[in-house]
Amino acid sequence: MTKRRLKQIIPGRASSDGAGVSLIRSLGSTERSRQDPFLMLDEFGSDKAQDYIAGFPSHPHRGFETVTYMLDGEMLHEDHMGNKGRLGPGGVQWMTAGRGIIHSEMPQQEEGLMRGFQLWINLPASQKMCEPTYREFAADEIPQIGLAGNGWIKVIAGKVTHSGQVTEGPVRGVATDPVYLDIALDQDQQLALPLPRGHNALIYVYQGNVMVEGQSLPSQHAGLLSDGDEVTLETGLTQSARLLLMAARPIGEPIVQHGPFVMNTYDEIRQAIRDFQSGRLTG
Repeated sequence: MTKRRLKQIIPGRASSDGAGVSLIRSLGSTERSRQDPFLMLDEFGSDKAQDYIAGFPSHPHRGFETVTYMLDGEMLHEDHMGNKGRLGPGGVQWMTAGRGIIHSEMPQQEEGLMRGFQLWINLPASQKMCEPTYREFAADEIPQIGLAGNGWIKVIAGKVTHSGQVTEGPVRGVATDPVYLDIALDQDQQLALPLPRGHNALIYVYQGNVMVEGQSLPSQHAGLLSDGDEVTLETGLTQSARLLLMAARPIGEPIVQHGPFVMNTYDEIRQAIRDFQSGRLTG
């Protein structure tokens, strides 16, 4: 049994996106801070309306998937295919942009806390021009595994084996075979979880501090993991923690990104821009 260790720590950086939504960007803050097939990870969170109220008005994507996971607040998704859904606390939206999608994500509140995450996952070349799809799951559709004390694991994607039981998340049939977990740990708690060998994996701590094989990973930092069969997470004597654990099969292909377009070559990026400008992105 090979234990995974922290091989790179990526501090979150204050940034903004959409029409001025304040966020913390860790993965994807630079081209070197990616972990194939993961392209970008943003945490947005504020109880000040001016930090989120402008939302993410209509914009395009091509060539990858976006995963939105809400902790607090409510967002309305609408896209050119006629999909429309309100994403509330604990809800997940898994959108495959494929050949092209134009959508918006707008807050459905004028005050109070808005908090969540958006993750970008690359698609292999063979699927970059697939038809776009949209999946949405409410909080009660996400299975939860109870841990000692008040700890738990929410299984969004992939399979988790714990205490001899296998729990599978509702997101299935994704090209990169991802694992996506939201984990809450009590004080002075240890959790060992198997992960598929060969999958690239990362941790993002959004509350407290987590130890991985003796190395500390503080809040609002992403930690890229070495390969192995299992990861062990630990908390200190006086502090609980919450974190995201993600893993997926790497694609191993060239990545060329221009804003909301992620392709394999510059020619494909130029074509995506022409298609968007001419109205053919979604045609």
